[in-house]
Amino acid sequence: MSDNRPIGVFDSGIGGITVLKALRAALPHEDLVYLGDTARLPYGTKSPETVTAYATQATKHLMEHGVKMIVIACNTASAVAIGPLTEALKPLPVIGVIEPGAKAGVGATRSGHIGVIATEATVKGGAYARAIHALKPDAFVSQAPCGLFVTLAEEGWVSGDVAEAAAKRYLAPLFRGKNAPDTLVLGCTHFPVLARTIKKVVGKDVKLVDSAATTAKAVQAALADRGLGAKRRGKGKTRFLATDSTERFARVGGIFFGEIIRAKDVELVDIRPS
Repeated sequence: MSDNRPIGVFDSGIGGITVLKALRAALPHEDLVYLGDTARLPYGTKSPETVTAYATQATKHLMEHGVKMIVIACNTASAVAIGPLTEALKPLPVIGVIEPGAKAGVGATRSGHIGVIATEATVKGGAYARAIHALKPDAFVSQAPCGLFVTLAEEGWVSGDVAEAAAKRYLAPLFRGKNAPDTLVLGCTHFPVLARTIKKVVGKDVKLVDSAATTAKAVQAALADRGLGAKRRGKGKTRFLATDSTERFARVGGIFFGEIIRAKDVELVDIRPS
């Protein structure tokens, strides 16, 4: 079996492009449609009801593109909306970033002590801790909010003195002492672009778990299990949609995607209910 329909990916903004990049690398023959709801970011400051409504609207728009799967490339939306979306879209597969990241963290740890860094909203919500404990009840989870990493990532300041100073400030309390985590989950889609700096600060013995890469593996497995993989020899197409500021989307998105995105190739859309 095969299915040449595109995979739909959405985020509150631009950070989810790290997931898109991982999907592009893991699934080169697949067509991808990425929607960044840049007009209403960040989702992390909104109520669960509002986030679910926004996620539903984003998904509805992607469904108009005939997608075969939905990937929620947003930690906040994954935490609060994956249940309602999974139920509403059956049998269409819906995959978020939290479960794959938690599973990879549990698989990587040797000591059972797992660190999670994310935005303040994701840390306070505790979705990663719940997902980790569901898989490994005896795991010890230490979390730290690292909000400035988002700004650094979007400015392209992913290495150098400023990025390293921020990483030391955030991570030193988490890794102080003998019982520090041996595994660190990057629980925000912005953070993979800072992975090299984070690794420099925490040391080579700490395993970094990139939720973007682990989500791509989960998508790859889901396609194989359901016989939904594309059957084509050429490279799949990538389509970009944004709800505001296509120029900024292209400029910042290129940092996360690892290649130039032209503003003229970003389609401005309105996903709000009419």
